[in-house]
Amino acid sequence: MKTMRVSGEPDAKPFLLDCDPGHDDMVAMMVAIAAADIELLGVTTVAGNQTGEKTALNARRVATLVGEHNLPIAKGCERPLYRELRTAPHIHGNSGLDGADLPEPTVALRPEHAVDFMERVILGSDRPVTLVPTGPLTNVAMLLRKAPQVRENIERIVLMGGSMHESNVTPVAEFNIFVDPEAADAVFTSGLPVTMVGLDLTYRALFGEEDFVRLEQSGGHVSAVVAPLLRFFAGAYEKRRGTRAAPLHDALAVAIARDPSLAETRNFHVAVETQGRYTTGQTVVDTRGVTGNPPNAEVAVEFDLQRFKSIIFEAIGCLDARPSPLG
Repeated sequence: MKTMRVSGEPDAKPFLLDCDPGHDDMVAMMVAIAAADIELLGVTTVAGNQTGEKTALNARRVATLVGEHNLPIAKGCERPLYRELRTAPHIHGNSGLDGADLPEPTVALRPEHAVDFMERVILGSDRPVTLVPTGPLTNVAMLLRKAPQVRENIERIVLMGGSMHESNVTPVAEFNIFVDPEAADAVFTSGLPVTMVGLDLTYRALFGEEDFVRLEQSGGHVSAVVAPLLRFFAGAYEKRRGTRAAPLHDALAVAIARDPSLAETRNFHVAVETQGRYTTGQTVVDTRGVTGNPPNAEVAVEFDLQRFKSIIFEAIGCLDARPSPLG
């Protein structure tokens, strides 16, 4: 693993992060910003964990906190393709990032819609772009519909969403896929290389009490904000799952996109249920090959937790070394 530093290396991989901050999206942003081997071309936001207004504001506040003043941030879709928006205030609070005070944003939004921004950036890149969506897939589906030519310059899509066996919003569905299953279906059937980082893994990407204490003891200005935010996040999950720990769903997707060797993947056919009375939003993973459908996704099935935690602490430590926006 290369050492993280403030700016990307000449051979850094071009990334676009599409997210709905969200506590775990916040950490995902920090990993992408801090990694020297990622060239973060921009952050786009989508309605999901909270409304589109709030997720865009949160992305700007995170960028301000870590001193990423020139990071392009573009606001995207306010609702799913065909459905009413469902948010998660019971997990992320009314702001989407409850639990600590973040600075008022000094990073401006780009004037263009996220889908237009993604199209322009992908087509303008001299190397294929890795697209990492960590929220509902509305922006990505709209991009593929509006500008199908971008497919030629997308290296792969590494998404946080879905599961083989776990769920968190219905007995069978994961939140990001459930919020906009039609968009997810468009992505999984796009023919592009897709890696699914689902709940089967991300519920094991846990930060617990000893990790919070380590952040607090570091004395950094970013750590001082992240620790209480993740404590709030852990408290919300304790009420639902009985374990006081924060699952860093979205950060794991970024870490695997950055370094695929972090996880073991298997090739499966993944279908998204869009019409089921009880199963809407389910990712139906054909682990036994019974449908005869060819694989359309790499599904992450194992990962190295300690190595993942090292990536998180290294990223936050790198950002702690930057000047504080609060002086």
